[in-house]
Amino acid sequence: MKYIIDRFEGKWAVCEAEDGKMIDIEKSKLPKNARAGDVIVQENGKFRVDKKETEKRWKEIEELMNEVFEE
Repeated sequence: MKYIIDRFEGKWAVCEAEDGKMIDIEKSKLPKNARAGDVIVQENGKFRVDKKETEKRWKEIEELMNEVFEE
């Protein structure tokens, strides 16, 4: 299952699941380098940052912002 970290609130990471539902994951269960906007994947009960998917997502966001501000 993939999630996108939306924000951190105290000891929780508020994340959006693939189905659009919001869930809270304890920050202590995430990699130490995880940050808001990262795509994380749960495999075998552990979470990891999907660097490739995160980079792809940031690039798409940047392209959309460029389109909006060009006009």
